[in-house]
Amino acid sequence: MPSDTPLRWKLADESSPQGTFFSDEELVERHVGTGEFRGLEFLHVNARRIVNEVPAASRMPFRYTINAYRGCSHACTYCFARPTHEYLGLDIGDDFDSKIVVKVNAVERLRAELRSPKWRGHHIAMGTNTDPYQRCEGKYHLTRGIVRGLGEAGNEFSILTKSTLILRDLDVLTTAARRTSVRVNFSIGTLDETVWKATEPGTPHPRRRVEAVRKLNQAGIPCGVLIAPILPGISDSPDQLRDVVAACVDAGAVSLTPLALHLRPGVREHFMVRLAEQRPELVDEYERRYRRAYLPKKDQEALSTTVRDLVRRAGGLTASPTRSRFVREMLGVGDTAPKEPDAAHAAEQLRLGV
Repeated sequence: MPSDTPLRWKLADESSPQGTFFSDEELVERHVGTGEFRGLEFLHVNARRIVNEVPAASRMPFRYTINAYRGCSHACTYCFARPTHEYLGLDIGDDFDSKIVVKVNAVERLRAELRSPKWRGHHIAMGTNTDPYQRCEGKYHLTRGIVRGLGEAGNEFSILTKSTLILRDLDVLTTAARRTSVRVNFSIGTLDETVWKATEPGTPHPRRRVEAVRKLNQAGIPCGVLIAPILPGISDSPDQLRDVVAACVDAGAVSLTPLALHLRPGVREHFMVRLAEQRPELVDEYERRYRRAYLPKKDQEALSTTVRDLVRRAGGLTASPTRSRFVREMLGVGDTAPKEPDAAHAAEQLRLGV
């Protein structure tokens, strides 16, 4: 049976600052997953719009995003999107991992919005909030429909993912790439199985992701790798970094960009609980190094230098400075330490699912 958890979907009291975040979506049904989707609950919503404009004040390098899902079964302990669930009256822990918001009319809305005379064909980024190819995409096929719609319209787009499920859409991706610019980035932070299982339990094996990078590039879809996030004391040893760099270079990654872990409020507390359970000896070090959301600048620069040297030795290509800034801002992470956004700016980004 569906959960009886009350949802704060629409604004009930205009004095409340929270319910407004999802006023452009209407909850229509709740479904409990069965079979391979057992343990998940799907909250079907009708979105009034699907192409979301990033606030003008944002430092994001793109203006428009699409997020067909909220919440993510990848269950990454460090996921920066977790706080978006709080605005639904759900928690950022188990609820984020298992209660997935599905915008069931996403493809229909996209086609309507692309036909609008007001639309000017801007670049659209996907995967900026939660993974468009997380497990439920195998059930709903919304991302496939979105890719097909963007390709038919000749509208350029990019995808950030950790999921090999993207390979099921090679046909629509290659078709789209013949008409417009298509770019994919895979997030592969480590090949260490112990680290992977502890921090990204719902994602495909990282070596399968490496092979997906190879297959996408062989199919003519430019695919780079974000070595992200790199976890201090957990996945940042020279040997660990060398392994992931060498594998991605061998797979033909068109760029490799290192991104250090960052921990925003809310996510920080969730991550630290998991860290205390799994690596209690590191808690004090993380408390010291993450007094703010980002690692100290000198630590980030040292990490970037290490990875650049490893990529160079492996004969690969690091991202250009422009590309590095692009992917850093796309994820809200990076090897520089930008100023923290003010509360209003952060709230608006959460509302849009950026």
